[in-house]
Amino acid sequence: MTIRRLCGVLRVRGATDLLLVLLFGAGFAALPVFALLPSLWGFTAAAALTYVTDEVLHSRAPGFVRRLATLQLTRPLRFAVRTVMLLALASRLDASDTVLVVALAVFSAHFAMMMLYTAVHHAIRRRRVLPLVVRNLDMSELPIPRQPPALLYRRFLRKLLHLDVPAHAGLLAALFAGGRQFAYTGFALTVGVTAVAALALLGQYRRARRMPVKDEVFAEVNRQLADYRPEVALYFSFAAVSRDFMYQVNMWIETLEQLDLRPVIILREKASFRYLSRTWIPVVCVPKADDLAELELSGVKVVLYPGNAGKNVHMLRVAEAKHVFIGHGDSDKLASSNRVSKVYDEIWVAGRAGRDRYQRVRHAISDSAIVEVGRPQLSPIRLHAEHVPGPLPVVLYAPTWEGWSDDDCHTSLIPMGVPLIEKLLAENVRVIYKPHPLTGKRSAEAAAADKEIRELLRADNEQRGAAEAEAAVAEARPRLKEIQARLDELAGRHGGDDAAQLREARVPDRAAAAEWQELRAEWHRVFWETRGQVRHNVILKSLPTLYDCFNQADILISDVSSVVADFVASLKPYVLTNAHDLPDDEFRAAYTTAGGAYLLDRDCTRLPDILDSVRAPHTDPMSASRRALKEYVLGPDHPTSMERFNTAVNTLAAKAERERAQQTTDLAA
Repeated sequence: MTIRRLCGVLRVRGATDLLLVLLFGAGFAALPVFALLPSLWGFTAAAALTYVTDEVLHSRAPGFVRRLATLQLTRPLRFAVRTVMLLALASRLDASDTVLVVALAVFSAHFAMMMLYTAVHHAIRRRRVLPLVVRNLDMSELPIPRQPPALLYRRFLRKLLHLDVPAHAGLLAALFAGGRQFAYTGFALTVGVTAVAALALLGQYRRARRMPVKDEVFAEVNRQLADYRPEVALYFSFAAVSRDFMYQVNMWIETLEQLDLRPVIILREKASFRYLSRTWIPVVCVPKADDLAELELSGVKVVLYPGNAGKNVHMLRVAEAKHVFIGHGDSDKLASSNRVSKVYDEIWVAGRAGRDRYQRVRHAISDSAIVEVGRPQLSPIRLHAEHVPGPLPVVLYAPTWEGWSDDDCHTSLIPMGVPLIEKLLAENVRVIYKPHPLTGKRSAEAAAADKEIRELLRADNEQRGAAEAEAAVAEARPRLKEIQARLDELAGRHGGDDAAQLREARVPDRAAAAEWQELRAEWHRVFWETRGQVRHNVILKSLPTLYDCFNQADILISDVSSVVADFVASLKPYVLTNAHDLPDDEFRAAYTTAGGAYLLDRDCTRLPDILDSVRAPHTDPMSASRRALKEYVLGPDHPTSMERFNTAVNTLAAKAERERAQQTTDLAA
């Protein structure tokens, strides 16, 4: 317990990292001791230890490094301390005054050139910050200089600091040998290489001064948009920008690409822009509200919102367009029937369940503003009748996260996640564990439960003798990485900063969509084939997709969330966690998706009986309820969801066009 508490305080992951931290601290504590004794061998060993542990901790324990920075023990300060201790050692060993003076001058010059380099680097970076970033528009006419080479530009401080190694090594070698030549050679290398790097970066600064100004950038983007003439916009913003939220946009991309009208995607945070999936649709990322008003979007008739966020008001003020909340999944959470949705012209839901959910919010949303459009994204989900079971039942456990506050905490991880996994392992099933991307972001208890579940699955894999599967996984890793690299390339994820992204933006070849689908299918095939049929899997990244996990599973265990509503499309058995042990009737009345679910109590006593529905399908009493619930939650199968969604877009766009024409007539009159 003491070690765990200490790891928490120091922000390290385990005993290995804790040992590195202790060695790191011992090394720095030993430097002044060995410098004053003096002990040349001891100092050399301590200095080498601090170099190595400092570097390793940056990659293994970034939380600890950030904790040091909050205590003002920054990396430059640590390097400066080591340098001062080296000079003290040289003085104690009676090094010549000339060597000491030259050493002091060299280290001072090195730090001075680092400050110059940092100032120039910041100046270049500021000049390369543009008011927007785009994808899938041809920006080749903009005269944007290339990004400085990665050797000069990326992680520059780390590289510059380590240029003191020749000087340190040379001075130590001179102290060992009793001469000066090693010291002067090391000094020359440190100063020479640092000076060359600074001069090279100054040359890059001259190029950066030729960056186009804001008006030029907007003029070119608006010219491209005028040629494309967008009619439908998907607008997305989220305050806590990260890849965790981009699924809310990515799930709608294929639907947008099939519309009759021309779509455009508008994002507000550059951090989220990096994780956008492949699409040929033009994408514009505009962080500032004033800049958003500069975009030429006069032809946009319908704006779609997959999320409720404060920055939505910057687009809602466009009165000429119709604004629609489409959400990012139907669920029984309060977020799926938020009174804030009243600000939109219409709210599009999957089926009758969504309409009823909003009608329960009295005096907030009118029934005429709700349109049932289905869930076009669910077409990749295979039906229960098409599923071929393996030797072991496959249970997908996909808990939701802890929410923004305790009031909306629906996750089962904290009250019952660990015992649930323990009981599943005792039932001899295969577990696919896919937690919500935000799991543990707010709650330390949820993070701890998540970590313990992963450890339980890892340990059980070892007991099952999954060494053969692990070998297959390792063998397939290079191919998966190769496919992922090509997928990133097709998605338009170029390396470099915002200016480099804008410089490389081009209109994509729509034929690449076929290659994209083939590669994703191959990625999933290789992934699942190499995992074998008994190995548990922890899914934390965007691939494999949630829907592909659905297709692998025989049964789902989840919490109240949109995951359950989507899984209903498969007609497979599913389980809702009833962590508060509400009476069954009360729980089913509160949550629509519970109508076709098995309910799992907090102690998981019902689990063996529930799993019988998978082992012996004829004993599945909830199958009829699931069929009825599917149409209620997701709408009818005919016409298809895509047809209904496309019709809703066309109808609302035509209404917006009529109102614009009427407004023009009224103004003329």
